[in-house]
Amino acid sequence: MKFVKTLSILIFLLVFITSCQDSEKSNLTLLSDQIPTDTALIFGPNVISTDNFEFAITFNPEMDELFFTRRKPEEDNEIYSMKLVDGKWSGPKLAFFSTNTGWDFEPHINPNGNRLYFGSTRPHKDTLRSRGLYQWYSEKKADGWSQPTPLEKPFADRFVMYLTSSENGNLYFTSEEKGAKIEDGAIYSSINEEGQYRSIKRMGKEINFPGKWIAHPYIAPDESYIIYDGESTSGFGENDLYISFNKNGTWTEAYNLGPEINTDQTEMCASVSPDGKYLFFHRGGEDNGDIYWIDFRPIKENIKKNIKNK
Repeated sequence: MKFVKTLSILIFLLVFITSCQDSEKSNLTLLSDQIPTDTALIFGPNVISTDNFEFAITFNPEMDELFFTRRKPEEDNEIYSMKLVDGKWSGPKLAFFSTNTGWDFEPHINPNGNRLYFGSTRPHKDTLRSRGLYQWYSEKKADGWSQPTPLEKPFADRFVMYLTSSENGNLYFTSEEKGAKIEDGAIYSSINEEGQYRSIKRMGKEINFPGKWIAHPYIAPDESYIIYDGESTSGFGENDLYISFNKNGTWTEAYNLGPEINTDQTEMCASVSPDGKYLFFHRGGEDNGDIYWIDFRPIKENIKKNIKNK
């Protein structure tokens, strides 16, 4: 009888552990042999993350389509896409909107899944030459994504990079004032006013802390937090990832995401999976680097707990 009870307990524990492991599985875990917990791992080794320079990954809400940026040695940035078909991910291929003139990078699918934003130096329709970096977008239709269109004013009048959207359509991005040095960029936002964007506002000093290269904001769908990167004398390396929380309309100071994520290398271009589980980011040097992922939930909750205890 004692043996039977022990065996039953062991079977129960095995089923429990297996069910916990299964609950962590998702479409995204099909791309890596290991599921990260408290240590960041390379995402999609030899498929998404290769010997090239990869960064800025985004997923649709169903997590069965993704886009990311790849830069091969001595070549321009290009956006690649992958789809989940019959339980298997297709290999990376150039995005449907790929251009032969200019280059594309830093895609972002909005939380509703009906808009795909990206930066591009491609020519506009009214000219054969590139007019510099602009933000473009495609809309999701019943038969797929539409051909891209450039964002108009107020975005067309200034430098705008790494644009991300909240659920209500507010936009957050990197920009700078005229005459500023490129390393003195900052995080800006634009409010969605019934489908219109009338103004651009530089965010406060809580987010744009004293430092350099403050850029690449990822806004939470509900605008409860924002993650971005920057260089600070108190950081771990070249560029670190930071987070700020929205507390009743007021942003907290920037908090370094810590040694689980930040190293003496460059960490940048964060995004979070639509289910909120995983944080994705680029880590690397000047000419190389991969996309990494880590369980975001305990990191976020630990920082929130520390803020509350202050």
